[in-house]
Amino acid sequence: MAAPWNGQPLWWLQLLSLAALVWQLDALRPVGGDASAAGPRPRPWRAAGLLGWVFATAWLFGTFWWLFISMHTYGGLPAPLAAVAVFALAAALSLYYALGCALYVAFAPAGSLRAAAFFAALWTLAELLRGSWFTGFPWGAGGYAHVEGPLAVYAPWVGVYGIGAIAAGIATLVPLAMRHARGRAFALPVGLALVLFGVPALIALARGVPADDAARSRGRITVALLQGNIPQDEKFIPGGGIATALQWYGAQLRDADAPLVITPETALPLLPSQLPPGYLDAIAARYASGTQAAIVGLPMGDGRSYSNAVLGFRPGEAAPYRYEKHHLVPFGEFIPGLFRWFTDMMNIPLGDFRSGGLAQAPFVWLGQRIAPNICYEDLFGDEIGANFRSAEEAPTVLLNVSNIAWFGDSIAIDQHLAISRMRALEFQRPMVRATNTGATVVIDHRGRVTHELPRLTRGVLKAEVEGRGGRTPFAVWVSRFGLWPLWGLALAVVAATLALRRRPG
Repeated sequence: MAAPWNGQPLWWLQLLSLAALVWQLDALRPVGGDASAAGPRPRPWRAAGLLGWVFATAWLFGTFWWLFISMHTYGGLPAPLAAVAVFALAAALSLYYALGCALYVAFAPAGSLRAAAFFAALWTLAELLRGSWFTGFPWGAGGYAHVEGPLAVYAPWVGVYGIGAIAAGIATLVPLAMRHARGRAFALPVGLALVLFGVPALIALARGVPADDAARSRGRITVALLQGNIPQDEKFIPGGGIATALQWYGAQLRDADAPLVITPETALPLLPSQLPPGYLDAIAARYASGTQAAIVGLPMGDGRSYSNAVLGFRPGEAAPYRYEKHHLVPFGEFIPGLFRWFTDMMNIPLGDFRSGGLAQAPFVWLGQRIAPNICYEDLFGDEIGANFRSAEEAPTVLLNVSNIAWFGDSIAIDQHLAISRMRALEFQRPMVRATNTGATVVIDHRGRVTHELPRLTRGVLKAEVEGRGGRTPFAVWVSRFGLWPLWGLALAVVAATLALRRRPG
């Protein structure tokens, strides 16, 4: 969740809204957590499911309403149909949360601590399901609200979903204690909530600069990040956005004086075979010798299959480095089965792209191992984590190249920035972002934006980036097991809760 007036994440609002939901759900629970004591109220779990669905639909619709802009403004879909499509997506994804709320009211134990653990586990499972099933769409997961605030210190240990689980537990403990607990029974859950919430803040304040900060430094590199600000409705028009992009990016790549020059996603909006004769060869020749390198975003293909890619040019290389996007966008880079009729209604150059491999080799330059990801790939921390299986070969810098001009001057820019900041926190790595319209920034290994180019402007951001080594606890376990430890822990809590309910007296 983010503030609608300035796009910044508000951790306290996320906790408050979730606590309000739990308060309402708890009012539906049978007295003492016993389903047989439900009295005349018929099947309260149904009301709980409806309440959870309404809550999640409003939350998700408010989170990614900007999809309307891509469908209507740039895709030409009639406004009512575009609005219905966004609502339908939010409503469908909300079913995970509706199920969690229904199960909570139906089976939650009487004790505040056990009930809070049960709700946090169910909520986490809903978040994981949304983020993984049917390719996953985890945009706006609750943990991103805590990229700033006391709970951010948990990121290098448990990642964004772990933060979301802790937040759900805190948001549940307090209202349950207020409603049910007395005396010691009140102090214990509230005290636990304060510990989970307050101790990280004290640690963060007392820690200062960690003792091993200098040892983890892997040197510095100066980058030039290009932001072309090509309007989306002109981007693929010959003589319009295409000509502007080729001229401006070509000039910047030719004249740049930074050791590493980086363009956004599809900065060159044509396949190599469609570029003017010699255009790509001139870039390769420019960086074939000397002390500079470049990473350039463009689509790749041979007329039969295509990929969203970046090419890296550096001295002494016979062929350019190549990274192909692994996690493709449904309806944008591939069309799910049975939905071709829907995409055919929009005037958007959609197609089926091929997917690159997981954990592709980094771009190595000036002592840095730079791991690219394209557009919303940085939503999937477990996939980025696959690059950290070896401490010696782990990336020292993360790179995101994006073009979210599809969504106009909307909160999507701020939300994507928060996502990148969370990845920087999880892996304790700087994240460099080169985008078409924003946010083109440098984020340090503690998730702080150190350099930023004004959004919706054309310009070059030149900044120094400090590469980092070592692996966080999150990087260690997510690189080996993915998100399965969180799945297993949440499922174990749910199973234990149900088993204890069935145990006699």
